[in-house]
Amino acid sequence: MRPMAQIAMVMNLDKCIGCHTCSVTCKQAWTNRRGMEYVWFNNVETRPGQGYPRRYEDQEHWRGGWELNRRGALRLKAGGRLRKLAGIFSNPKLPEIKDYYEPWTYDYKNLTDAPLGDDYPVARPVSQLDGKPMKIEWSSNWDDNLAGAPAYGDLDPMVERTRQQAADKVRFEFEQTFMFYLPRICEHCLNPSCVASCPSGAMYKRAEDGIVLVDQDGCRGWRMCVTGCPYKKVYFNHRTGKAEKCTLCYPRIEVGLPTVCSETCVGRLRYLGVILYDADKVTAAASVKDDKALYEAQLGVFLDPEDPEVRRAAENAGIPYDWLEAARRSPVHALISKYRVALPLHPEYRTMPMVWYIPPLSPVVDALSETGHDGEDAANLFGAIDTLRIPLEYLAEVFTAGDVAPVRASLERLAAMRSHMRALNLGEEPDLSVPAAVGMTPEEIERMYRLLAIAKYEDRYVIPTAAVGDARRLEESALPADCSLDYEGGPGMGGDGPFGQDSGRKLLPLVSVENFHLLRRRQTTDDAEET
Repeated sequence: MRPMAQIAMVMNLDKCIGCHTCSVTCKQAWTNRRGMEYVWFNNVETRPGQGYPRRYEDQEHWRGGWELNRRGALRLKAGGRLRKLAGIFSNPKLPEIKDYYEPWTYDYKNLTDAPLGDDYPVARPVSQLDGKPMKIEWSSNWDDNLAGAPAYGDLDPMVERTRQQAADKVRFEFEQTFMFYLPRICEHCLNPSCVASCPSGAMYKRAEDGIVLVDQDGCRGWRMCVTGCPYKKVYFNHRTGKAEKCTLCYPRIEVGLPTVCSETCVGRLRYLGVILYDADKVTAAASVKDDKALYEAQLGVFLDPEDPEVRRAAENAGIPYDWLEAARRSPVHALISKYRVALPLHPEYRTMPMVWYIPPLSPVVDALSETGHDGEDAANLFGAIDTLRIPLEYLAEVFTAGDVAPVRASLERLAAMRSHMRALNLGEEPDLSVPAAVGMTPEEIERMYRLLAIAKYEDRYVIPTAAVGDARRLEESALPADCSLDYEGGPGMGGDGPFGQDSGRKLLPLVSVENFHLLRRRQTTDDAEET
């Protein structure tokens, strides 16, 4: 056993309202610089839809993630060293700007400066890449709320795969349509194919918290990581010639603050916590032959923080005591391993993703209510899950490599929770057969409800701080003097640095760890006078 600790995230899709606040705040904090106009470390997709970049899930085309060779060993889907060497100066498996979108602004100045005439002036769209007028044809949010679903819905790779199994399950007639929102960030995988794809070794996974980062000094702009990432969450900065990606807001994580996307989430659907896992089991779990077995295989990699043997091994491995305690209280561990309602995104990519999702149940309740039946009665809910307007087969293609059973089990537990808690809230005697039907006790159901419905800030984000020595070392590693983005004319000069606007060397002194702790106290206190 070789225990390691990882900061992981769970998102409850039942609570996402598609407001894109997480995307906007992440954009403002991390990618509001030249060369990053098209980049969204966090984006919210409407499913079904093509996603961002378009059809990123079609790995037969993009060749991202891992596959098994004839001997059953893992190999990069994009090819090994010889193939990389052959294409190192011309990598054809990259999304083009049309697959993302050509970022634009508007010629607002024309509204005020246009000469007097018979026609009203307009603010024309102008490309942020070359400054020329352009026609808007696509964006990171083009599929929002099923926009253009009859024309574009069939292009969703998961719709194609679902239809191969059940041709009549996914339709785009208005009266039978379905949708849900899917926020996406970097998965910070246990077996990251982007790291393995990097020829210069610039991408790495931090041993202390599992966050996957790009060393800007080491990056040579080969862009093999963009191809290697099946989620297409590594981006190329065309101004600096470097790869960049979601950092899981590591300066905040190190002082116990949640990520910006979590902090600003309107629906409070995100959970952050520590997962303990056995590093010795990762390769074997990612190498299981059956794609549908990958979900259970990854669950087998996670360790129980309550197990005395695990705790002793973790202490011997140098995992701090406060991290072990955080793992015991982790909402992520509870939702993934204890209650088993959270599922991984595309486990068939074999990267062992560490951002998991609770599938949406709300359309079941709405559909039942529309027919005049009680939308939260357990007998109705359990029977309606198989006829869910969002086909189970579609959800299974997204979360469990096509295996419907874990998706149904997760939805049944969520349905049991709704039925049980409704009885309690109405003062009725709960039916004990409802929790028993999903393998849970009434106490477990109620604890899961408190976590999913009414959890406080400190229960949703259980993030241990970095040790003082580590925090200082990690902070110093981000000194402007060491940043490869601060060359003459680069984003580190003139006010646009690696951590957002006005973060360049000339304008921003070193931000101390104490200031981050002050920010944490300000954001978590109940008394305004304490700040």
